[in-house]
Order: sequence, then C-alpha cells, then structure tokens
Amino acid sequence: MTLRHFITTQDWSRAEIDALLEDAAAFKRSPIGDQLAGKSVALLFFNPSMRTRTSFELGAFQLGGHAVVLSPGKDAWPIEFEAGVVMEGDAEEHVAEVARVLSRYVDLICVRAFPKFKDWSVDREDRVIKAFASFATVPVVNMETITHPCQELAHALALKEHLGDLRGRKYVLTWTYHPKPLNTAVANSALLIATRMGMDVTLLCPTPDYVLDERYMAFGAANARENGGSLRVTHDIEDAYRGADAVYAKSWGALPYFGRWEAEKPIRDAHQHFIVDEAKMALTNRAVFSHCLPLRRNVKATDAVMDAPYCIAIDEAENRLHVQKAVMARLAAPVAMREQESGIRRVSPTEDLSP
Repeated sequence: MTLRHFITTQDWSRAEIDALLEDAAAFKRSPIGDQLAGKSVALLFFNPSMRTRTSFELGAFQLGGHAVVLSPGKDAWPIEFEAGVVMEGDAEEHVAEVARVLSRYVDLICVRAFPKFKDWSVDREDRVIKAFASFATVPVVNMETITHPCQELAHALALKEHLGDLRGRKYVLTWTYHPKPLNTAVANSALLIATRMGMDVTLLCPTPDYVLDERYMAFGAANARENGGSLRVTHDIEDAYRGADAVYAKSWGALPYFGRWEAEKPIRDAHQHFIVDEAKMALTNRAVFSHCLPLRRNVKATDAVMDAPYCIAIDEAENRLHVQKAVMARLAAPVAMREQESGIRRVSPTEDLSP
C-alpha cells in the first residue's frame, strides 16, 4: 500500500480536497469521534505556534488519540538534515534515525519548520519536511513550511460557509506591510486553494518583486484552467479591490531580496498604505475579509476591518481544528489497514494482556 502524506494540496485531487472539506464540516457539527482511538501523533515544532499546536493537540484528543509535542533543539535533540554530512556541529542525531524511530512509536508525524530566510533556492526545496517524508514509515503532515495546507483547508471551509459556491467569485490576495520580512507560505497556499476552488484570483502586491515564486504561480495558473477560474497580478489597489467577493491579507518578503532584507526594507516601508481599511473594503462587492492570524492591528488591517461583521478570520481559525481532524482521520485510516494486513497489533499502555 502506498504511503500517503499531506505536505501540499497539489498532491491531492480536487475530489479529495472536497471530501476533506466535507469531513471537516461534519466534524464541526459533531466534534467528538473515535477515529484516532488508540493512536498517537508526534507534533514537531521547529518554530513557535499557538493556533497550530492547540488545534492539533485538541483535534487528536477529540478523536480519541494522543499527541506528543516536541521542539527539536529545545526539549528534544537538535536534528541534522543534510545527507553525508560529518556531524560535528550542534545536531545530535540525523533525521534518518528520528523519522524511523518516531514511526515505530506513533501513527502520524506532523512537522512545522519555517524557511531559514537566507537563500530561497535552498528554502524552496522544503528539505526538512521532505526528509521526514522520505524516512518515515507513517504519514507526514505539513503544519507549515513553505506552504500551509491546513490553513488552506480552513480558509476554503470558511469561504464556503459564508459565500457558498466559490466558482467565479472574485478573490483578492493582497500583500500587506509588516515591519519584518515574513514567510510566503500562507500566500502560496491561499493562491493554491483559491485557484483550486475555481475563483477568479487577483494577486495584489506593491511591485513585481513581491510576486510569489514561479512554482506557485504556475500551479495557480494550472489550477485556474482546470477549475474554471482565473489568475492575474496587479499593483493597482483600486483595480484589485473593486468588485471583490473575498479579500485575504498576508505579509511576505520579496523573494529577489531573500537574505538581503536590509536592501528590501525601504521598498516594504514605502508601501504601508497597502493596509486593509474601510475605504478599500468599500470598493468591494460586500466582500468577506480574512487573515490567517496572528495579525498586527492597524499595521496589516485596521481595527474597523477586524471588528466588522464581514471579518471571518475567527471562523477560519476555528476551522483549523476541524480540517486537521479530517486530515488526521483520513491519513490514520490506511495505517490501521496496513497493520491489519501485516498482522501487527499495537498495544495500548493500559491494555490488560493477562490470560
């Protein structure tokens, strides 16, 4: 049986994504289940988290499973990912051992590992999570690397809840100012899922330097063709917002300046007016607004926008819990099937094995 991972939604068909969203909606209506009963999940955090950790831990618990949270380099040994390296640095063990050992303990391995922000040609390879997927013998889930597929599903579910059929809806993915250059993961993912849903997607950013990586632009264009939508880029704020049905805001750094952030900073600082405010939202077709959170109020979006009835960011954040349960339940099921086929039976620590 082929091992299935959830690293990017591009590896999953539109029908499979729709099925995950249907499962998530069912979990939202009825949160408690037994799909992970007797199962365990390793959550590896190489970067900080609030919503991701909370929603994954609670999701596993609500489905009867147990989550083990690990922070390599803090409460767990630092890990080496390069092949053939002489390990004379800080890393105490190699991912080749970590992934295989964890696979003996748990049913799912979930990884959160941001780019290093030094060399995009290296970071775009997504080496950390791909290494886990290469060595693990259980499914691996992306909790955010250079994409954020769980956020994609939560976003899509929130949009469907508020807008219904998403095909042909005008969707604006807008860059916003942030004092720091941030990961492009959520922007990449928003582009992927909006085009996969057949929306007419406008990427709004200050200059061509802020256009997303060509890989995700190409995926977005292909998704749009396959699902009856469209994808375009503009640097004109009014043109982008006018007639929009959904506005999604995110900050990210310009890829041509990756690792040279001081040179990029003046460009970023000059475009603080890209903040989402009431005037811009007034140009829309009574659009909903969202953000993945965390959000710096009155930097990315004004208080008025965040507190407006059309802001669905909290709904989207809640949906993280439901979509992640759908993903974990779907991926854990084949594990049980493989064990049954091979005659393996995992024993609960509390199970009575006496005659």
